[in-house]
Amino acid sequence: MKSTFHLWPAEITRNADQITAGFSLEGPGLERKLFWYRLPAACQSALAQSCDPYLLATLFKAMRTPADLVVHGALSPSLLRNLEEYQTAWANWYPGTYSHIEIQADSEKEQPQASSGSVVSGFSGGLDSSFTVFRHRLQNLGRARQNLTAAVFVHGFDISLSRLEAYQRAALNAQVMLDSLGVEMIPMAMNLKQLGDNWDHSHAAALASCLMLLQGGFSAGLIASSYPYSNLEMGWASNPVTDWLLSSASFQIIHDGAGFNRFEKIRAISEWPAALQHLRVCMRGAERDKNCCRCRKCVRAILYFRFAGCGLPPCFERDASNLQVLSMNYPSHAGIIILHEMLDAAHTGHASLPTRLAIRGSMFLNRLRMLVFGSRMFKAVKRFVKPRSFEFREERVPKDQNIPPLAGRDHPQR
Repeated sequence: MKSTFHLWPAEITRNADQITAGFSLEGPGLERKLFWYRLPAACQSALAQSCDPYLLATLFKAMRTPADLVVHGALSPSLLRNLEEYQTAWANWYPGTYSHIEIQADSEKEQPQASSGSVVSGFSGGLDSSFTVFRHRLQNLGRARQNLTAAVFVHGFDISLSRLEAYQRAALNAQVMLDSLGVEMIPMAMNLKQLGDNWDHSHAAALASCLMLLQGGFSAGLIASSYPYSNLEMGWASNPVTDWLLSSASFQIIHDGAGFNRFEKIRAISEWPAALQHLRVCMRGAERDKNCCRCRKCVRAILYFRFAGCGLPPCFERDASNLQVLSMNYPSHAGIIILHEMLDAAHTGHASLPTRLAIRGSMFLNRLRMLVFGSRMFKAVKRFVKPRSFEFREERVPKDQNIPPLAGRDHPQR
């Protein structure tokens, strides 16, 4: 008999200019624990009235355990239908990791759609989300244009909750970028990583949960594409096949920008001065609010700006060398396709011969590495090595941790 998780919505509390919403979860291997979202009090009227966002947050944990999920609150029937197919996709991609579970609710009822017609986006200050907000605000997209009026900058995604000062600095940079486009920034903090999921699989559902939490003020949420249609990575958390299945009838999740590769995105935002000053592509630097200029994401972005004729943008403190290009390490075949994309961009941008040779050399070294690590001998040795656990080490965060101020600006009520 399959075990069961129980989910209860938590009472919304207010502390000064902040509110905290969330849910308690209890089940196999988990004593009853509160998972929370903190955001400006001015957003209270936009909060969801159902448990839809909380279901998205807990789905991967339930599928991974596996355990059925009982929600002691209301859920949207349309979301439940979509999640049937969503579970099927992930159970097929990772049959040894995820299982299809049953979801029950105290009541099933569709939620009213926000009358504003406004759309909210996730925003990290990185290339993909920057391209999404830029194109929907300034480019002529015709019927594809969304009425994007706000973006959520979440503490607890790539910047851990214990790094409050780094988040505050990154939030100020994000504020400058969004202000320049007339987009409201909504700072939010959440502790969903403490569910212990594999973040490479679950972060899109977690982001959709944060966006859907605001469904009282918005009719849809944008998730910026990670990979283009020409190089899709199935089994990566965010993709155009499954992201839309995180939608309900009243709140649509839209996977945005998959028709463009990274070089095309760089060329587009190169016309945006605030992005050249504050873009943050690095997720591995010691200072999480800055670009390290050493990791492969930084090196790749620096090259793309160079190929686009922009030189070195102010958001990077130093240029990338050809030795760094040669040393880029990609763990899967998708990396080879990215290097091919880089080589095409190098030819388009009339890159120097040494840079093109460095990219070709990196392609050769990555293919060789995959050949060796994918060999039968390596796999035989690997069976004797204990696999790395995805268990999450809980961060110690003060209960009264604040969200950084928004440079003296109050949030309008929605």
